[in-house]
Amino acid sequence: MSSSPSLEILVREAEGFSVWNGPPFSNNQPTLKLERVSCSNTKFSVDGSKLMAMKSDGIISIYNSSSLTEVRSFTIANVTAAELSPCGTYLQTFQKPTTPQEKNVSVWNIETGDLAHSHYQKSITKTTWPSIRFCPDESSACRLATNEVQFFDPKDFSKGITSRIRVPGVAAFELSKTPASHVAVFVPESKGSPGSVQIFGCGQDLQSQPSARRSFFRCSSVQFSWNHGSTGLLVVVQSDVDKTNQSYYGETKLHYLTIDGTHEGLVPLRKEGPVHDVQWSFSGSEFAVVYGFMPACVTIFDKNCKPLMELGEGPYNTLRWNPKGRVLCVAGFGNLPGDMAFWDVVNKKQLGSNKAEWSVTHEWSPDGHYFLTASTAPRRQIDNGMKIFNYDGKRYFKKAFEKLYQAEWKPESPDRFGEISELIKSVESLKLGEGKSQGQGSGQKKAIVPNTIAKKPAAYQPPHAKHAAAIQAELLGVNTAGEMSKNALRNKKKREKKKAAEAAASGANNA
Repeated sequence: MSSSPSLEILVREAEGFSVWNGPPFSNNQPTLKLERVSCSNTKFSVDGSKLMAMKSDGIISIYNSSSLTEVRSFTIANVTAAELSPCGTYLQTFQKPTTPQEKNVSVWNIETGDLAHSHYQKSITKTTWPSIRFCPDESSACRLATNEVQFFDPKDFSKGITSRIRVPGVAAFELSKTPASHVAVFVPESKGSPGSVQIFGCGQDLQSQPSARRSFFRCSSVQFSWNHGSTGLLVVVQSDVDKTNQSYYGETKLHYLTIDGTHEGLVPLRKEGPVHDVQWSFSGSEFAVVYGFMPACVTIFDKNCKPLMELGEGPYNTLRWNPKGRVLCVAGFGNLPGDMAFWDVVNKKQLGSNKAEWSVTHEWSPDGHYFLTASTAPRRQIDNGMKIFNYDGKRYFKKAFEKLYQAEWKPESPDRFGEISELIKSVESLKLGEGKSQGQGSGQKKAIVPNTIAKKPAAYQPPHAKHAAAIQAELLGVNTAGEMSKNALRNKKKREKKKAAEAAASGANNA
């Protein structure tokens, strides 16, 4: 068996990008693998084989990620967006159109530098870029056109459109993961007709009728999430208006569909409120959901939508599965304080917790040992920096930057790394908390709490009051917590006995 590849981290600052050798660090400090290169944007291909760097004057350089040598350079005028295909075979670019119907979306073959395909697109948005979508192994490619989804042969774009699926009103689509056997499409509601999500087979003989369909009202946008194995699809349906007036941000529902149509319905969530995040595990057989008004609930379901495990409640809105599928990070980023809890899902134990304030990006290392968080510009103009945590939540590394625009792992296949079960066993020997561990089953509702519970803040005391309290404590023997010392308690009892004796004596005299 070949040895596991080393981890690498791409870091982009205002002056350009550099590549670090990843952890474990010698002397707790990273070393440079590639000195800083001037650029305005960088991105790896999904498989990590290629690295794209957008530079000035429309220059786009493509690097071999292993040797970090430049293998191809393109000069494209007025380029505003660029994307690598998952296996690094093609570069897709978008140029501002100078004339109507100009073919401004181009697909370039990186190995030869030739133009493989081009078409016109008026503009791009988050849902329409990249224009041509590839499945992870590049066995299939398709694009969204008016009232249809068009398919291409990635090995030979010169064939043109090889097949198409007609869907009137289609506004978004998502190709399934490997195998790229199906495509999901979304049609918004229109003129009193409900919106719908439909699943079609990608084979030419299967493109007449959808294999699964789900209709709903009050939907303005959707988020698709295919599982690994391409058997199930999770759909977060978002409406701009919450008719119950419980949320300013509208209403969200989570639906689940299988490609064979055996399951089409809502995922049974036990608390009202928005769906903050949903993530499939890398096995594709289970998924986690964080949902509900704060404090949010976290539940793990199997692929039949049956709850497997409850992880309690807390200030959370983000989920990240370890690439090996055993450890789940539950976190609260964005406008939340940055609490993180790390769970061993197999043994239903919390491994640890920590905090990463102001995090903008966050991801596991390909080997599943480390979790990287970064506070980056332009989202945050101050306090930029990165932190790396072990899979049990202990902080491993921290570095501040004047301006940090990007910090991410070089992608690698998790299959190239060994399991982390041995490390998990070593953590299990540590004290993970008193009593019964949290998350013992779907009925468990105990909240996820950090290892250290913060004390409730005391009421504000002005300086002169604090000084007076200190003098009082010194004179009367009362400590700052409001409890009396032993001497003060003894003196108090003596005073009480003396008062009682004087009261008894005065009563006898009066008699």
